[in-house]
Amino acid sequence: MSYTVRLIPSQREFTVEADESLLDAALRQGVALPYGCRSGSCGTCACRLVSGTVDYPECPPLGLTDKEIAEGYVLACRAHAEEDVVIEAQELTGLGDVVIKTLPARVVKMEKLNHDTMRVWLKLPAVERLQFLAGQYIDILLRDGGGRRSFSLANPPHHDELLELHIRHIPGGEFTTKVFAEMREKALVRLQGPLGSFYLRENSERPIILVGGGTGFAPLKAMLEHAFHAGVRRPVHLYWGVRQERDFYLQDLPEQWAREHANVTFTRVLSEPDADWQGRAGWVHETVIEDHADLAAHDVYMAGPPPMIAAAKGAFLAAGLPYEQLFFDSFDFAPEVQAKLDELAYQAGQVTRKS
Repeated sequence: MSYTVRLIPSQREFTVEADESLLDAALRQGVALPYGCRSGSCGTCACRLVSGTVDYPECPPLGLTDKEIAEGYVLACRAHAEEDVVIEAQELTGLGDVVIKTLPARVVKMEKLNHDTMRVWLKLPAVERLQFLAGQYIDILLRDGGGRRSFSLANPPHHDELLELHIRHIPGGEFTTKVFAEMREKALVRLQGPLGSFYLRENSERPIILVGGGTGFAPLKAMLEHAFHAGVRRPVHLYWGVRQERDFYLQDLPEQWAREHANVTFTRVLSEPDADWQGRAGWVHETVIEDHADLAAHDVYMAGPPPMIAAAKGAFLAAGLPYEQLFFDSFDFAPEVQAKLDELAYQAGQVTRKS
């Protein structure tokens, strides 16, 4: 059985089968809706249900707040239609020509950037190129049904000879542990991409604020390098937050951008600074609010761990940022990795078991 989905304000329609999500149906028919993790966690695909009913057969809408649910928002990546529906969602015009591919790739270079971050370059077969938008990500497909791991592309589309990834070692993470302990140049991997709707919107004239947490710097790097190549002249303020100074990597690069481009400002933020730290301290999103109390006239892009995204999202909207001017990529862990992290935190006495 199939149902009709109508989008407003575009009035575009597409069909959805009873056993597929609204997002899967839209992408299958070339309708580009915003999305990120596709697991129901990040909230990027949230849209407002105007009429009709939906169900979540696989999992509850984890990426929505109680307030958003009360206001009628649903997660397109998990919601299944139970009848014809009308949803309020903004179509993305920039994704129309992007084709998702599954390809082999060879590791051609590896560089350890700091104590827990590895820079990995992948080369596709000679006859293949991956067309993508700055900010999108790829999935590394693990062998023997081991699932997939998502990593943002850190290189801009005009430098696509190699695909650049910034991979952080996650305690308990099987794949990232292999990257640091076993992976060598010439290793082969399989990938799928490009994925996600996190990319630079070039049809706006508003000043840009980029907010990265940890390796959330990777997609922001791609966006900035694309912006330079495209001649974007809007003011850009890059904020990069980590725990301690040793967690930064490639620091000379954003400092170089700020020197060479009059429209670029760079601010580093530590949440757990040492006594001799001379820079900004605290949560990175709070630093943004300190500098920009009213965000109504800005476009904000943020990438990083889910707690940062959740806290920043609420703070930025409270500071007047319209929802349609907020774009984010939440770096959610794969379920099996999150389970291992929870177990490690429990063993360390950082959390208690949920009853």
